[in-house]
Amino acid sequence: DMSGDEGYDGPASVLFDGESFEVSARLAGAFDPIAGSYHWYGRVSADRDLAPLAGKRVSLRTPHGVVDTTLADLDPWGRARVEGFGTAPFEVATSLP
Repeated sequence: DMSGDEGYDGPASVLFDGESFEVSARLAGAFDPIAGSYHWYGRVSADRDLAPLAGKRVSLRTPHGVVDTTLADLDPWGRARVEGFGTAPFEVATSLP
């Protein structure tokens, strides 16, 4: 479900071994009280050049920051799942409404 409190939907880059792949990313997240940290997740657009990187650690860059993640779980349309805990690659509200 991409209807979390915060998120990002826009251009991004996947960085791996000195190469940069331009993609679009749709990301969301929420604070996970059990883990005690922010959990962000989403998918990056399909790119046939990224398919061989499935399962590899990469960096994901948006205009808001760079994070390390794994390209995982390619869906039927070739979009890779990304996720992480802690700092998100988008702006996160730091106070409650």
